[in-house]
Amino acid sequence: MRTTLLAFPLAVLLAGGAAAAPLPVDVALVLAADVSGSMSGALGAQRDGFVAAFRNPEIARAIADGPVGKIAVAYVEWAGAGEQWTVVPWTIVDAGDAATFADRLAAAPVNRGYQTSISGGLMFAARLLRASGVEATRRTIDVSGDGPNNSGLPLAPVRDALVAGGITINGLPLPTPPTGGPFAYLTGRDDIDLASYYSDCVIGGAGSFVMPVNGAAGYSAAIRRKLALEIAGRQARVFLASFAVPAPPASECSTIEAGE
Repeated sequence: MRTTLLAFPLAVLLAGGAAAAPLPVDVALVLAADVSGSMSGALGAQRDGFVAAFRNPEIARAIADGPVGKIAVAYVEWAGAGEQWTVVPWTIVDAGDAATFADRLAAAPVNRGYQTSISGGLMFAARLLRASGVEATRRTIDVSGDGPNNSGLPLAPVRDALVAGGITINGLPLPTPPTGGPFAYLTGRDDIDLASYYSDCVIGGAGSFVMPVNGAAGYSAAIRRKLALEIAGRQARVFLASFAVPAPPASECSTIEAGE
């Protein structure tokens, strides 16, 4: 009889001895979701998109089709420098129990922060990957957000260091409606094409890509398709990162001060 180790926190699975062999998985995947102030009107749609994806048969099939048939996944939320939270810790998931991960994510409260430190979110996700305790064929960070880096360390050097360490970073730039009010300056910049910014400044590594989204109504479908590609290890046909040494980016990747 086959014993499944599904939808359990990895710490529970590894309890009982430090000498246990690392668990094999097809991918160790950190889902890193922006919960900064500018996302206030879209936090529910972002979270619901990830929940719906793990309840969708397409994701179950993608997991089942892998050589191992299991993935390790953790869900984190991030905002400004020093504002990162682990919402669902490392969990081993196979096709038969992907919905259990969705249930845990749906039940967790949504965190809220202020500024946008993509660099801080990436470093937090990288630390999680180093402590995953699994033997993964691929290590991937899935970053979703609605604006450029405006807090914490400069983004490009952080991205480059993670890529040099064998991590692939994919991007899901999320358009959000303006919120107005006294903090409207935090909700985005009209002079930045977010998909291009993510392509130039955020993503990196073998097969990395950006999945553009056309409005809040498209969140769910884009998240599902992006997850299916990441789990299956397939390359997207949009904004594929080059394996060659990149030309200087068209976007300004250095930290942008809030309010500028």
